[in-house]
Amino acid sequence: MRLSLHARWLALAAVLALATEGGAGARAVAQRPTPSMRSTPPAPPLPREFRAVWVATKGNIDWPSRPGLSVARQQAELAAILDDARALNLNAVILQVRPQADALYSSSIEPWSEYLSGREGYPPAPLWDPLLFAVREAHARGLEMHAWLNPFRAKAETSKSPPAPANFARQHPEFTVRYGNQIFLDPGEPAVREHALRVVTDIVGRYDVDAIHVDDYFYPYPVKDAAGRDQPFADDASWQRVGRVTGLDRSHWRRQNIDDFVRRAGAAVHSQKAWVQFGVSPFGIWRPGNPPMVRGLDAYEVLASDSRRWIAEGWVDYAVPQLYWTLDQREQPFGALLAWWAGQNPKGRHLYAGIASARIGKDRNAAEILNQVGVTRRQPGVDGVAFWNASSLRANLGGIAPLLRQRAFVFPALPPASPWLSTNAPAVSEIGAKTANRRQFVLGWQVDGTNGLRGFALQIRRGTHWSLEILPPERREAVFPVAPLLPPPDELRLTPVGRAGATGVAGSWRR
Repeated sequence: MRLSLHARWLALAAVLALATEGGAGARAVAQRPTPSMRSTPPAPPLPREFRAVWVATKGNIDWPSRPGLSVARQQAELAAILDDARALNLNAVILQVRPQADALYSSSIEPWSEYLSGREGYPPAPLWDPLLFAVREAHARGLEMHAWLNPFRAKAETSKSPPAPANFARQHPEFTVRYGNQIFLDPGEPAVREHALRVVTDIVGRYDVDAIHVDDYFYPYPVKDAAGRDQPFADDASWQRVGRVTGLDRSHWRRQNIDDFVRRAGAAVHSQKAWVQFGVSPFGIWRPGNPPMVRGLDAYEVLASDSRRWIAEGWVDYAVPQLYWTLDQREQPFGALLAWWAGQNPKGRHLYAGIASARIGKDRNAAEILNQVGVTRRQPGVDGVAFWNASSLRANLGGIAPLLRQRAFVFPALPPASPWLSTNAPAVSEIGAKTANRRQFVLGWQVDGTNGLRGFALQIRRGTHWSLEILPPERREAVFPVAPLLPPPDELRLTPVGRAGATGVAGSWRR
């Protein structure tokens, strides 16, 4: 991949001088600044901000566009989503790989998803592994890949296929609860939580994902009966058998079940690969009245979701509360909710804002989304954003894509580091010009080992201006074409980035 260059005048003599002085294979190392070097600005600190997008597969919301596409079409669509994320200077993709006790990846414990082939349990033909493809292609573009799971949903309202024989819900109907037009695995059943944890460890063990991500679906959102009343969630069997003996009331017992899953899922992820993150995107209101003006669904009570505790205990590495309201919404104001969440984080885990770009044209315009990004940047304790959803950005609702690219995400940024997971990163051992002539300049480098390497941050100076490129871990050179109006860089600084975001010893080159 060639790096972008800003057109500047360069005399041919300067190119020749570069070729003569640098020479093919020349090596440069960091050096103490001389008086002439001090006249140029040093490399700025590496920018850090989480910039993610959710890619939903349930009901083919974002990908694939419909079931039963050819493998080539499925791969092309997924690659295009990643290309668009990179073009917007995003740095993470949250891909839904288990929407309903199924798998959009090769699994021995879950059936293939109907959203791929059109029928649950039927593999794509010819056989391919979408998660393996997604991880490889995301990392090649400098993007993190977060595997998004729904731990307890067994059949969504969008499902049109009967459960396959390998589906856990079909194998254990005694653990299921029909609720409205959906089927859920009962979180109160210990075997259900164990199965969900087995799925988590299977994915972390076999794939080079950067995170496991779960959303807000724990106990289900309320469904109304014919009289307009909330239908009860029929978990009497598990409550009578394992709930009553705890001495807790039913609400507390349900929260304990979800707390148990969240705590153990994070621990399971880190026990396998210490650098992999565990994240959650809860409903944006913890409880009504927090902060005081807020009204709405009580996720603590209704969904059994004590997300404030998960953050406070450090059970999650990041949280993305779904703040899908507007800045001026009276009972759910975006800014006040964001500030409240920022105050619930004593262990300093990552907090990001979930932003509903999909609602552009309904109750907001694209400028509202841009303003919400600005609010997150001004709020202490908030490290970035995630957009719901990929389709809204790719469809450029309300002109949102160029607005983000030209005004919010003008330059690339690294995701925030997670030092509680790891501070390891390799060091650049050699850096220098491999080729320097009239046509191109090629920078090459080596690193001390590749264990723990996630990629490189390459800072490029021309004159007094620094720019940044994020490179994948396998890269060992950068190519700069040269022309009379297209100069090679004056200075380069290459920083290795570890698996948990820490930076290693950088290497520098200047001409």
